[in-house]
Amino acid sequence: MPNGSLSLAARLYLLSWDTERMTPTGTSCLAPLVRAGALTELAQRGMLAEADGVARPVGDNLTGDPVLDELLELVEESRPRTWKRWVTHHATYTLEAVRKQLAGAGYLRRRRGRLLGLFSAAQYELDRADVVKSLREETRAVLGGPVPVAEISDRDAALVALAAAAEVRTLATADERKRHKDRIEALTERSGAAAPTLRNVIQEVRDAVIFEVTSASAAGASGGS
Repeated sequence: MPNGSLSLAARLYLLSWDTERMTPTGTSCLAPLVRAGALTELAQRGMLAEADGVARPVGDNLTGDPVLDELLELVEESRPRTWKRWVTHHATYTLEAVRKQLAGAGYLRRRRGRLLGLFSAAQYELDRADVVKSLREETRAVLGGPVPVAEISDRDAALVALAAAAEVRTLATADERKRHKDRIEALTERSGAAAPTLRNVIQEVRDAVIFEVTSASAAGASGGS
């Protein structure tokens, strides 16, 4: 899996890593964010579409990416759900699939740990901090310019739009997100530029991520009071 072929979901996951502390950030919303990336890429590829308000597979083709194909199969075999519900429904399945894929490709190192000191659980360490640093620099360049939004690919635009929606601090601070608010909105539009219906799908997925982040922040605030 060369760097250039990383899926949107994989890039969002890697982007969440703090290369100074060598830990992922925003872990409470990481699964919905990664799932949102997978849904967005499938929609951009025309392999998931909206029908009667729910997400449905288009045709029976596969992407060749096991993470995306696993999600396609899950959507196909499950009862109909809206895009918002798919952002969270069994989202940890997609997160773990992305981790395993990145470990197999040498981006992560998998080790066994203990959950609560009792149960065996897989844990991951970052092996390619250089890739993450490069990805962060490239993504920040998309966020801040100077390349016009119209010249940015829909996948790169979606990467920034979703990462900003999830408030991924390794991409931008709150002040930076505020300063680039108009460009983030333009990049969100660019993410679904291929068709008006796709634009609506991207917006719905992004809104679902924002809802999850807001809910997690509210839960954290009430827990700390």
